[in-house]
Amino acid sequence: MNDTHDKMDGTSLDIAADNRARLKAMFPTVFAETVNDKGELAESVDFEKLKAELGTFTELFESRRERYGMDWPGKKEAMRLIQTTSAATLKPCREESINFDTTENLFIEGDNLEVIKLLQKSYYGKVKMIYIDPPYNTGKEFIYPDNYSESLETYLEYAGLIDGEGRKFSTNTANEGRFHTKWLNMMYPRLYLARNLLRDDGVIFISIDDNEVSNLRKLCDEIFGEENFVESIIWKKRSTPPNDQIIGAAHEYLLIYSKFKVNMVLNLKERTVEQIDRYQNPDNHPKGPWTPGDLMANVKGGRYVASLYFPIINPTTEEEHYPSSNGNWRFNREKIDNLIKNNEISFGENGRGRPKLKRFLCDVKEGITYTTLWDFVPLNTKGSQEMAEILGNMTIFDNPKPVGLIKELIKLGAISDSIILDFFSGSSTAAHAVLDLNKQDGGSRKFIMVQLPEPCAEDSEAFKAGYKTIADIGKERIRRVIKKLNGEQAGKLDLDGASAQDRGFKVLNLDKSHFRQWRKLAPDAEPAHIERQLFDHIENIDHKATQEDLLFEILIKAGFMPTAKVQTITLAGIPVFSIAEGGLLICLAEKVSKELINAVAEDKRVQRFICLDKAFGGNDQLKANAVQTFNAHNMGNEEHNQIIFRTV
Repeated sequence: MNDTHDKMDGTSLDIAADNRARLKAMFPTVFAETVNDKGELAESVDFEKLKAELGTFTELFESRRERYGMDWPGKKEAMRLIQTTSAATLKPCREESINFDTTENLFIEGDNLEVIKLLQKSYYGKVKMIYIDPPYNTGKEFIYPDNYSESLETYLEYAGLIDGEGRKFSTNTANEGRFHTKWLNMMYPRLYLARNLLRDDGVIFISIDDNEVSNLRKLCDEIFGEENFVESIIWKKRSTPPNDQIIGAAHEYLLIYSKFKVNMVLNLKERTVEQIDRYQNPDNHPKGPWTPGDLMANVKGGRYVASLYFPIINPTTEEEHYPSSNGNWRFNREKIDNLIKNNEISFGENGRGRPKLKRFLCDVKEGITYTTLWDFVPLNTKGSQEMAEILGNMTIFDNPKPVGLIKELIKLGAISDSIILDFFSGSSTAAHAVLDLNKQDGGSRKFIMVQLPEPCAEDSEAFKAGYKTIADIGKERIRRVIKKLNGEQAGKLDLDGASAQDRGFKVLNLDKSHFRQWRKLAPDAEPAHIERQLFDHIENIDHKATQEDLLFEILIKAGFMPTAKVQTITLAGIPVFSIAEGGLLICLAEKVSKELINAVAEDKRVQRFICLDKAFGGNDQLKANAVQTFNAHNMGNEEHNQIIFRTV
């Protein structure tokens, strides 16, 4: 039996290792053990064999072959950044939240790249829909981390969470030589990692304008696969074009990609009242309302069928009606006779006209197919009006998307209990749309908003109104939307409606890990640096961290959602956190006992047990006994209740 105890790695998902594991699961024969330069056994991929597995049988390439694709300066560094794990954490912030202990909605303040990395374990393959409205690269400055090796450190200094050299996020302006490439380097790792979070039937919607739409399309073709491109929606965003352009743009784009198009199911658009009113029942047909439809078939391109060319006889006038324009009917004689017998063909109001097929409302789809031209949703001016209604000033946030647009996207791409992610959340229009739509149709959709705490300019309306960062605007908007949805009727809150739905959100802030990570030192590291690192690991936990801080970090890095329900129970007189109905137990007590270990081992629900390494107080015998206890338990329960024991 293998030792069941190991140390939690304290980092986000290792993308490279995960990709290797997935590749090995699909093509195990392409992996082989080789000996590296150090004489050590290592596992490598036989790429020529992999090509054969994929149907390409070739000899070894004499030289690198050219292939179609997209390349730009910095792409290799961006790819390396994807493989770099994060040792950060998400720190709970109760005072800024609503219904902290029960809500499944999240607002995460921080650099979205670091955040997406941290969400890899807990939300991998669980998000139904992503909507993002990234910077459009219009020539104005936008801020994002442009430091491949120290993105977390750069962010912490930027956000004022640690003292440093005052490093700031990079900016991007039109007069820079790397104008487009810096934007691509910002988007590439975020989209790559975001794809991992999508369910197999998941979709992503990306708002963009003409500045980067062509680059974004190529980028998404590479990340999601050209075969998973769904459509490009044109959103009419304004009624009058700008007068300061040669041709005034009145639209933006919404690119749609699926994770796997074969699994994707998009919803139909609700019929309008006018469309439903077209169906009438003047003859009181038992199948209900109907509308007349064409009985003719499309005969273009050689589709004419001679046997479908025959007369339909009007039962009232006995007049013969042939297909028009040398065409043919859609159905054969037998089918037509049955339709007439069942009163499913109309000959006009007076029964003396040409035959028409009765299309019954009960037989058609519950909605209509969406088109690529969206001129039926609100214009961008509506977004500013909504900001004025909620926050009292329409200029607090520049160009917010209207709620009606995002609601329509959710209706198209999500279902009633979906998780919806926006990692460029801005003023949190997507959260507003989720809450509003849930109240409208009784759904239980959940949102995850991620926003950089980008400072508001001191001369801005937002700063004057008391908002220091863009993230502050988004959080306050959600609070006010929840208050408005709960409503007040005759001075009484609509608590019944609030309790029936999740009208809360949990605020988490990106921060450095509360557990000191062992840093790889250079071979020529100075003794003082080595001594400092050893001293730091005498006590590897930040003394400022609360138990709740530690709990959330462990939850996320153990692969549990930060919205998981947590109960506090007592085992052997020691408080323990119980998650997933006892499947995971986390003990953050300063000391553990043999009695606690035995109690955990005897609990048939437990699958994982995590405690602090320091809780053993340096008693190696007690830790060894704990390992033996869990090993003995697992050997006696080979099929059920295997317990993984870890320390942090």
